[in-house]
Amino acid sequence: MREDRQRLDKWLWFARFAKTRSLAARLVEDGYVRVNGQRADAPAKALAVGDVVTVAAQHVTAAVRVRDLGMRRGPAPEARLLYIDLAAGPSADPADGAPG
Repeated sequence: MREDRQRLDKWLWFARFAKTRSLAARLVEDGYVRVNGQRADAPAKALAVGDVVTVAAQHVTAAVRVRDLGMRRGPAPEARLLYIDLAAGPSADPADGAPG
């Protein structure tokens, strides 16, 4: 895979949307994940910075924009740096320079 892309299941695991990579793959296979409005058809789907990922699991729906691909599964504060929560609005992005 190209250096500027990452497998969807791997990114979901890095960003802590799933506890294991296997569970992340299952979310995709079961149809709970969309990328840029299109249902993701495979866990190996290539994901890039700027893509919008929507995860609609049983108890939560999250819409996020990919900010970074990540190199590892780190602690939750590090994982939150991989995406911008679109439901929180534009001020949710600490990198946008808005006064806090």
